[in-house]
Amino acid sequence: MNIQRWISRREANWKRLDGLLSRVEKKGIKSLQAAEIQEMASLYRSVSADLARARTNQVGETIVRDLQALTSRSYSQIYQGSRRQEWQAVREFYLWGFPAIVRQTWAYTAIATGIFLLGVLIAWWYAWNDPGFMPLMVPESMISQVRDRGELWMGSIIGIEPVASSSIMVNNIGVAFRAVAGGITAGIYTIFILFFNGLLIGAVATLVGQNNLAYPFWAFVFPHGSLELPAIFFAGGAGLLIARGLLLPGKFRLGDSLKFYGYQAAQLVFGIVPMLFVAGIIEGFISPSPVIPEPLKYLLGVSLFVGLVSYCLRRPDAKKMGFSEI
Repeated sequence: MNIQRWISRREANWKRLDGLLSRVEKKGIKSLQAAEIQEMASLYRSVSADLARARTNQVGETIVRDLQALTSRSYSQIYQGSRRQEWQAVREFYLWGFPAIVRQTWAYTAIATGIFLLGVLIAWWYAWNDPGFMPLMVPESMISQVRDRGELWMGSIIGIEPVASSSIMVNNIGVAFRAVAGGITAGIYTIFILFFNGLLIGAVATLVGQNNLAYPFWAFVFPHGSLELPAIFFAGGAGLLIARGLLLPGKFRLGDSLKFYGYQAAQLVFGIVPMLFVAGIIEGFISPSPVIPEPLKYLLGVSLFVGLVSYCLRRPDAKKMGFSEI
């Protein structure tokens, strides 16, 4: 093989790949057009073959070293770089995409919240006016503990915090996912889950209120509830979105309608998983802790809720891309 002639034929490709890589390394992959990305991948394969040939024919240590560096840079950008872009996309979603989809779908979340609150109000009214209602919603053991011994039940978590926290996370995620999946029943199961959980919370809240335990009860609920309840409402809104796509496709064909509203629902689901994870940790370790003063628990709950609202109101500047608001 005539080494000089081979180098002169291949050198243009090496320089072209080096130029493309330099642009990507300075400005990111978005600085390249689609055709240039394909060209970079093709040049990487070509230069990898050149490196193998250079080693076989002993064209010189300098050429081998330069080609090795070029292929290493290419691999980093084409393969490892794609993973970095995936993580960047996740970061952008949680910074800007989730707040945007919450604002876009606020009406569905509001309806879900209203269904839950309706259950709370009905349970409150019946619990005060019908003595037979409370045992239908709350276990007798809990009623006895609160009425007869004047105690709350959260102390059972103390000493088994990791197990309790894991169990709480699994339960909350299960409730949220069932609320979302309920959309395929035309929203009937979603509405049932929201309404039933409202009835349950309303009955329990009335029970502790009737027995002068409201202050410690809400001190327990506020820290984790400030994230857990909004996450359930978002999940309910996601289920109602799916029901909307199924029942009211509007200008869309049914399949396209389900894809459109299902995509919005999926974004809400991705957003609430971290909320439920954090809420589970708080409910297992912080909410039942007798060491933390109750005023601090209220302060933590209020702070988390205010932070969540502020986060959901975040809007990207003009330079942010990838998540447009309708």
